[in-house]
Amino acid sequence: MEPFSEALQGTQFTGLDWGIVALYLVLSVAIGLIANRYVANMADYVVAGRGVRTALGIATLTGTELGLVTVMYSAQKGFTGGFAAFHIGLAACVVAFFVGLTGFIIVPLRRHKVLTIPEFYGKRFGRRTQILGGLVLAFGGILNMGMFLKAGSMFIVGITGLQNEAALAIVMIVLLGLVLLYTVLGGMVSVILTDYVQFVVLSFGLLLATGFAIYKMGWDHIFASMVTLKGEAGFNPLLAESSFGGDYVAWMLFIGLVNCALWPTSVARALACASEGIVRKQFMWASLSYMIRNIIPYFWGICAFVFIMESPMLTGAFFPVAGVAEGVDTLYAMPIFLGRLLPVGLIGIITAAMVAAFMSTHDSYLLCWSSVLTNDIVIPLAGERLSERTKVMITRGFVLLIGIIILLVSFLFPLREDLWDYMAVTGAIYTTGAFALLGCGLYWKRASSTGAVLALITGSSAVFGLGAVQVFVLQHLLRFSQERTEAIAGQLTGARVGLAAIVLSTAAMVLGSLLFPDTNRTQGDETWVSG
Repeated sequence: MEPFSEALQGTQFTGLDWGIVALYLVLSVAIGLIANRYVANMADYVVAGRGVRTALGIATLTGTELGLVTVMYSAQKGFTGGFAAFHIGLAACVVAFFVGLTGFIIVPLRRHKVLTIPEFYGKRFGRRTQILGGLVLAFGGILNMGMFLKAGSMFIVGITGLQNEAALAIVMIVLLGLVLLYTVLGGMVSVILTDYVQFVVLSFGLLLATGFAIYKMGWDHIFASMVTLKGEAGFNPLLAESSFGGDYVAWMLFIGLVNCALWPTSVARALACASEGIVRKQFMWASLSYMIRNIIPYFWGICAFVFIMESPMLTGAFFPVAGVAEGVDTLYAMPIFLGRLLPVGLIGIITAAMVAAFMSTHDSYLLCWSSVLTNDIVIPLAGERLSERTKVMITRGFVLLIGIIILLVSFLFPLREDLWDYMAVTGAIYTTGAFALLGCGLYWKRASSTGAVLALITGSSAVFGLGAVQVFVLQHLLRFSQERTEAIAGQLTGARVGLAAIVLSTAAMVLGSLLFPDTNRTQGDETWVSG
């Protein structure tokens, strides 16, 4: 029997659990159908009429950012890095609290009453920058989202024990169809409503499963096993022997800023809030959820690692003898662990919570990227000729198109790093340039449109942090040997390339603005550059 088939044996998932999951999916689609009645214009569809208040804002922000893909990549990091991975969640907490306390970027951005970040680029730097920014954002964002579908489907296959050869593909198509249905119908109204429900279900599921894992395995046993299996490297992220290192920790601090102040789905929540005070409170309180949403799945991954290492059959499946067989993808570790650990009924509730998380993330991201394509590329090119109804219809069309693209990426793109590192690098294609444009555009009057364009272009260099891109460039374009390619790629980690891209894009913004200043300015409460 193949290692993967062996690893799937033993799940306790039953028909009762399938029924629990199916009931939740029916309720989610019903919410989307009801929400469609309240969409009258583009502002309703994209930012829910800017009427979200503190409690709902915190819940929906957590619901979006704690998606199934978050649980999957965090559990994988816990599996490979141990307790040392906790520094990622701590960095996210500290930075989110700082952003909420100071209002850094999000508060002044909200004052412009824009629907998307590239729309601010257009107001500050002109239409050319808005269109380029929209293209870069959409490319990086859709590529970032490309593995969501595959990761979510791997969870369902792993926890349910589905062994049909086509199971992964079938699950991917079914899940995507459900998400597209209610996102297309309801827009941000359905996103807000479903996120709130999913926040409640998911919080309950996470705490319940964590408590059950500790009860069954024992905290002292989990901790002692990690000391034995990984040593100090499993606890100290600064050690060179760990899966991280000092440069990685610095990279995670920037990613913490990205998650709350630069990433469009989080910024969309700030733009949907009823006041600036609510924006600040939302991010200050949500800083705890930013930490918890990572730490709990890290712990699940740690438990999965201990569980698998104590099962000879699973150890052989995930860590086979070199040259004998290929090991099972470590993304399957956590769902396989839960499938064997949780009892009937509880496993259905947890799976429903995870599917809720999957849908919560997908609806927000689909809406975000589609609104960017409409608001920042189509509308600037078409002028004011489009009606509100047409804008909503175009956005819905982009939702469907993006759904098809992410399905293709999930099938075709080779993942050569941990999923979290893939997410960080693909996000950096946009966020390194966005950091320079938003930071300088909001706080520096001399920032120019030429500097903005240069920053967007240089920031896109972060794409070279992807292992698949490195192999393509080094081995297929430059004709390097496999040994030389692996040696160079080993030094060009995603963290190092990402940090370099931040420096390059910021330098390009500053130098481009000083050397090529904009001449047409309107002075007032804010500095605007004519497009």
